[in-house]
Amino acid sequence: MKKTWQWCRRYISVTFLILIAFIAIVLFFNDNSFVKSVEYTTRISELREEIRANEDTLRHYRRLNHALDTDPETMERIVRENYHMQRENEDVYIVE
Repeated sequence: MKKTWQWCRRYISVTFLILIAFIAIVLFFNDNSFVKSVEYTTRISELREEIRANEDTLRHYRRLNHALDTDPETMERIVRENYHMQRENEDVYIVE
């Protein structure tokens, strides 16, 4: 026991303990800690993937909107498929 105490007094000082406490606070308990930094980086990459997916969907709907504005045949097809509209004297059968 005495040898252990002598070893601790020789190699562990108050400055060393304060330094270890400071490093632990900075790495784990601070608002800008290493753990939170990793969480933020992960969240940023998830959000970037979501942005890419949403941009792809946006491009699809912009192309569809452009086609609806410029091509009457496309508009007729969309209206018939999605809203089940029909012309006069026309019978429409919906098969599901």
